[in-house]
Amino acid sequence: MSVEKAVFGTLPDGREAALYTLRARSGMTLVTTPYGCRIIRLLVPDRLGRLGDVILGHRTLEEYFGADYHGAFIGRYANRIGGAQFVLDGKTYSLPANDGANTLHGGPGGYHQVLWEASVQEEGDEPSITYTYESPDGEEGFPGSLKLQVTYTLKKDNTLSLEYTGTSDQATPFNPTNHAFFNLSGDHQKEVLSTWLQLNAEETTTVSDGLIPDGNIVSTLGGPLDFTAGKELGKDMFADDHLIQLCGGFDHNLCIKGEGFRQFGEAWDPDSCRAMEIWSDLPGVQLYTFNSVDEGILGKDGLPMKPHTAFCLETQFYPDSVHHENFPFQYLQPGQPFTTRTEYRFSVKK
Repeated sequence: MSVEKAVFGTLPDGREAALYTLRARSGMTLVTTPYGCRIIRLLVPDRLGRLGDVILGHRTLEEYFGADYHGAFIGRYANRIGGAQFVLDGKTYSLPANDGANTLHGGPGGYHQVLWEASVQEEGDEPSITYTYESPDGEEGFPGSLKLQVTYTLKKDNTLSLEYTGTSDQATPFNPTNHAFFNLSGDHQKEVLSTWLQLNAEETTTVSDGLIPDGNIVSTLGGPLDFTAGKELGKDMFADDHLIQLCGGFDHNLCIKGEGFRQFGEAWDPDSCRAMEIWSDLPGVQLYTFNSVDEGILGKDGLPMKPHTAFCLETQFYPDSVHHENFPFQYLQPGQPFTTRTEYRFSVKK
């Protein structure tokens, strides 16, 4: 077990961004940077015990600048807020619109572009790193000074644990997630059509063509979003469904059954035999299959990134919950910390 620190690059304002490498005794390795609390690499063993990087990303710090969410911690509010505004305690808060008329992933200056403070914990068998940041009142239009803590831990059983804590001095919406792009094969040029996915979800939130929920929750059973029994992602990724066709694949919030910390589901790559269980205490998960990529964007292999070479499972409160009282969501209250945890548990299934 060890932690190493190196220089990743320099921000436009001259500040230096580090790169931290955490290694567990099992060989599982996490590479992360304080710039956006990003997961840069995650090395886990395949069926032959060979370590492979299961996270898409880039080679340089500069490639992560701007609206690039690869591996980043997302906030203050993950996913979308319709109309780029919300009303809280009778006051309307206007947010920057960076997704048509809507706010996406906390706005253009969200936490994916913040250089966080880092603190490493090396004692014991489970190395971890904690990032902290105080988001000022009014940042990206959100109310309240919000103290944030993000901790990544490599646990002994090949598990990556992600824990987020927020404490505010005013009521404010808080919907954190991580935007890791997974490819369990370890080959970042390989499409994930053969990746098998099972999710404990029987419902989804219906949305407009702008992916803003209309407040309705409907059954997925028997349709292209039914992953209850498990199936290959490619089976229904291009189904004759209006939203799937519009998105070019999956980009859907699925409502996970149950409450509390529980298993959301499992993904499995048949070639490498890497399996990944998803556990969280949040109510939903956004399944996104990397449906489009801008021309000229390069991956860590130096090759152009290609669509459908990754899938995201972003644990979350439902999108646009600030506008739908029937969605499971509560505003962060002054002086009352909120903590949530998500785990990605890796194994080999032959």
